Amino acid sequence: MGKRHNKRAISEGWNMQSVQQNALSPRQEVVALPIYNAGISVAVAQRVSGREDIAALASNENPYGASPVVAAALGALMPSRYSDPASGALRQALSEKLGSAPNRIVCGNGSEELIAALCRTYLQKGDTVLTISPCFGLHEIEPMAAGAQVIKVPMTKAFDYDADALVHELVRKPKIVFISSPSNPVGTAMSQPELDRLLDAVQPETLFVLDEAYFELVDSGYPDGLKVLTPRPNLNWVVLRTFSKAYGLAGLRVGYGISSDEGIARAMRAALTPFNVNAAAQAAAVAALLDDDWMHQAAAKIRRDRTILADHLREMGVRVVPSQTNFLFLELNAEAAPVARALLQKGIIVKPWMEAGYTNFLRVSIGTAGDNERFAQELGRALGPCLAETRGNVDQKAGFRKALRG
Repeated sequence: MGKRHNKRAISEGWNMQSVQQNALSPRQEVVALPIYNAGISVAVAQRVSGREDIAALASNENPYGASPVVAAALGALMPSRYSDPASGALRQALSEKLGSAPNRIVCGNGSEELIAALCRTYLQKGDTVLTISPCFGLHEIEPMAAGAQVIKVPMTKAFDYDADALVHELVRKPKIVFISSPSNPVGTAMSQPELDRLLDAVQPETLFVLDEAYFELVDSGYPDGLKVLTPRPNLNWVVLRTFSKAYGLAGLRVGYGISSDEGIARAMRAALTPFNVNAAAQAAAVAALLDDDWMHQAAAKIRRDRTILADHLREMGVRVVPSQTNFLFLELNAEAAPVARALLQKGIIVKPWMEAGYTNFLRVSIGTAGDNERFAQELGRALGPCLAETRGNVDQKAGFRKALRG
């Protein structure tokens, strides 16, 4: 076991001597997995900061919660009964909304479960998976758990997708390609020409997975991946989406995938556990689909506040990557982890990016207007002289507060 493995084992509190002496040892692929950064809970932040008023801006949750229709649906549940193992009502509701056959739709305990199911279904040791960097952690962790080699194509310095490099790797026929658009953690969305160019390079031996977790938050003018992929029957593809973000159901864990054919969907379902989507999640998701107006109104507020916060941070001297999501990716003139710890002391949870090459970046979710204002003020204090002189301009601060509360 190498130094990297030992370091991870120690950080996890493993007793390495007992592991080595035990005849039942874990797979080396699992021992070597990087830790998924799930963030800090509100309860932990309260203990660390000594504050009750926590601004939870790390996990890209909808600050406006779920539609009131969802609460009514949950109140009618029979918790003593198992959930529908096929998620039949939810798949039918999604079918009617999306125009895709129910037998091509798979529901999961969050879209993360579907990523794991795809890797479990199609990957063998030695296979290759292609994704981008910086990347959503599970696009790397789940393939590694299956024994696959992960190739990460860095985004450009401007944080655009490097179409040339991606096409070059696609010609090599990776078993699966995971592309998030909009990207998590960057926030950039892929244009129609970029997506078409990638799809033209996908070989029949490759499964193209387009992760659209933030689809409902994108500005007009960007492609709907499902509509782009559906006319391509000769490709093997899956589009992943979720109810965690725009629909405000993060705590219930329900996501879904739409596949290019029934065979892929059937294989994915075989890799899932029975009753994988609980009854509350199914009922809430069906109810949420009945109140799309509420979701669109919440998404519009998030987009508005996203622009206000991004503009103000740029005036402060912070580099902000243009975003099509409910978060911003910020480049600091300092390591992000100490800044995140300083913010935590003030009761503000953000996510420093720990991926190699991006440790000066911080991801912050769009919260309520008050939480956004609080974050910007405390970030300015934490960074101090690292910021441009405009940080101290009282008129700009006053204008920001007015815009947030307008």
